[in-house]
Amino acid sequence: MNKSPIHQARLPLAFLCAFGIVGPLQAQEGGASFVEDFDGMDRTRWYVSDGWANGEHQNCTWSKDQVRVSDGALRLDFTKHETDDRAYACGEIQTKKRFGYGTYEARIKAAAGSGTNTAFFTYIGPAHEQPWDEIDFEFLGKDPSKVQLNQYISGKGGNEKLVPVPGGANEGFNDYAFVWEEGRIRWFINGELVHDVSDPALVPTHASKIYLSLWASDNMASWLGTFEPPEGTLSAYVERVAFTAVGDDCQFPESVACALD
Repeated sequence: MNKSPIHQARLPLAFLCAFGIVGPLQAQEGGASFVEDFDGMDRTRWYVSDGWANGEHQNCTWSKDQVRVSDGALRLDFTKHETDDRAYACGEIQTKKRFGYGTYEARIKAAAGSGTNTAFFTYIGPAHEQPWDEIDFEFLGKDPSKVQLNQYISGKGGNEKLVPVPGGANEGFNDYAFVWEEGRIRWFINGELVHDVSDPALVPTHASKIYLSLWASDNMASWLGTFEPPEGTLSAYVERVAFTAVGDDCQFPESVACALD
């Protein structure tokens, strides 16, 4: 069964300490609701990953130069750019705060290309002195007709599910959402329920940060497909990201939170 890579060292520990976000935190204690339309880059909300990679599985270095905002969209790039130990550069942003139970939504046009991964997910882990908890949408560029859903609980995964994306994840924008509640996760595509996990043992419990990224691997062919070097720059686009805390009113008409039972 396919596995997601370990998300190592998402932020340097010194940065975490400086922002006071190291220490125990439960999901119900997460940050406030927000909608990000990318009219600009709100640096009070987002940290742009720069200057490191998440492990040997990743063949690119996170670079702030591969993150751009224009015309109401975030653009994450993957391109040829050599550093000391990697041949490519790639883009990622992550929230500075952690978020708990609620509705997570993003409007995304994913990149296509064997060996690549466009990702929208929540994560917390050892770099934050917490157990590894994670909830995923991962777009495997080898087959953008589907998206992989997954979750990790205290480092245990193995919960992957591939579901179709209408028209293909790389052909246009689609709305992706998951509703994370105590003991339950529901995933949605364009407002339609596509997966439901209601076993509390399979549901994360630790407030987590929100990530959006585009990266690739030379050595994870069984999962991502054989890496095929792109002729130019690959790009993924995000028009909106939102979090609606449990109990808060929905924040825009298309939000899954407006129709929850």
